[in-house]
Amino acid sequence: MPLYRISQWALIAPALVLVIALFMMPIAWFVGASLAELGSIDAIWSEAKSVLGSRAILGAIWTTNVIALVVTISALIIGYPLSYALSRAKGLAFSLILICIVVPYFTSVVVRTYAWMVILGRNGIVNQVLLSTGLINEPLNLMYNRLGVVIGMTYVLLPYMVLTLFGAMKAVDSRLLQAAEGMGARPLTIFAKVFLPLTLHGVMAGSLIVFILAIGFFITPALMGGTGDIMMATLIEREIEVSQNWPVAALMTIALLAITLTLYALYGRFADRSGERFV
Repeated sequence: MPLYRISQWALIAPALVLVIALFMMPIAWFVGASLAELGSIDAIWSEAKSVLGSRAILGAIWTTNVIALVVTISALIIGYPLSYALSRAKGLAFSLILICIVVPYFTSVVVRTYAWMVILGRNGIVNQVLLSTGLINEPLNLMYNRLGVVIGMTYVLLPYMVLTLFGAMKAVDSRLLQAAEGMGARPLTIFAKVFLPLTLHGVMAGSLIVFILAIGFFITPALMGGTGDIMMATLIEREIEVSQNWPVAALMTIALLAITLTLYALYGRFADRSGERFV
């Protein structure tokens, strides 16, 4: 084996050991121990058909994907102009925008979620402002429903979208935009015909990252969601902690992991093609 390949494996070995020890082995043990309770392959297959045919579980899968899609679209709508502003900013403006994006990223998800609960609660800041200005006569229901979940998750996952788009936008050669302007193209035409196509790989990459993270999200939906907005991660937690039905939880974990790995494979394939395109 060439020396440079040995060096590559030596560099990734610590991370690989951590992934195997802290992620793959616990999941393998949990799934194996849970399914062992069923006793046979036929029993596992029968339980799998029952789980995948359950109305509650199918509803949770549908709700999870819908919320993840809405959160991804929301993060893209907010994140694209923010990333554009960041890619064009310099000096103090760049530092301020970057701080506003990065500092919340390093804050606990629990803290950020509780902050939104204070803001969106019936006695929260939003309702108090609207009531004091006379725009509403009674507090709005901004929490314990899908709207609250989408707002909280979008805020938590927004930095992933912004930083991914920022990298794609910084890679765009400004001389291409200047050439289009020199040829008489209007700003909107330059954006639609030049800038946007060159950043589409960043849009796809950021959207896949946010969607992958959203389908496995637990804390924000558990704290801000209602009874009609049960997501897969929440349902798995309930099967383990409340029902103590480990086999069902294991099968649901396998289904969620399969969806996540499929999306991750799609992201990896798309990222490889994007890299080849711009080399």
